[in-house]
Amino acid sequence: MARVAIVTGGTRGIGEAISLALKDAGMTVAANYAGNDERARAFTERTGIRAYKWDVADYDACQAGCAQVAAELGPIDVLVNNAGITRDGTILKMSYDMWKEVIDTNLGGCFNMAKAVFPGMREKKWGRIVNIGSINGQAGQYGQVNYAAAKSGIHGFTKALAQEGARAGVTVNAIAPGYIDTDMVAAVPGEVLEKIVAKIPVGRLGKAEEIARGVAFLCSEEGGFVTGSTLSINGGQHMY
Repeated sequence: MARVAIVTGGTRGIGEAISLALKDAGMTVAANYAGNDERARAFTERTGIRAYKWDVADYDACQAGCAQVAAELGPIDVLVNNAGITRDGTILKMSYDMWKEVIDTNLGGCFNMAKAVFPGMREKKWGRIVNIGSINGQAGQYGQVNYAAAKSGIHGFTKALAQEGARAGVTVNAIAPGYIDTDMVAAVPGEVLEKIVAKIPVGRLGKAEEIARGVAFLCSEEGGFVTGSTLSINGGQHMY
């Protein structure tokens, strides 16, 4: 029987590439999304992957959404916490709401989703959780104290939860992407983007599919001895 995977923020950008990679690996994939119904419908028509709408920042919605996926597709074996938002600004200009929205979605969403699926994974003695962090959670970024704090928190969350799941066959890992050629990066002004690329040793932006391949490995049977790790996929921009 095919493994069942949920990918949050799974209908566009990196999330779409992850959803497709897991489908190609033989999994039954549920792609979560938050708001754009038209784009989600187009995604399902194009890929054949079912899309489910709920806000990962809403604890009760995550419980209900995961229960729906389990009822319709089967018990959940794999979770990829990819959903994330930005509300950039220096701390002098950042409102409390800008801080809270990013923390609640990017970091709180990892807790909410893991809380919903982790007990079932432990009971079955098999599970894979992959949390999508960021180079900016490792190195920091001007004007992103909220985003950097949330993504840095994801890396700590990953290491702690990995210790809880290890003996039950549940691995928990993170991937920290660098700058990837997605809609979010495409919105960066050209002159700023040129400066970013100039700092990447391989000399280009990453591709969403390159992140997805890393996720697919960590979610596979072969990835069972890897847990509590953060895989940096950033073209050499940040090494430590």
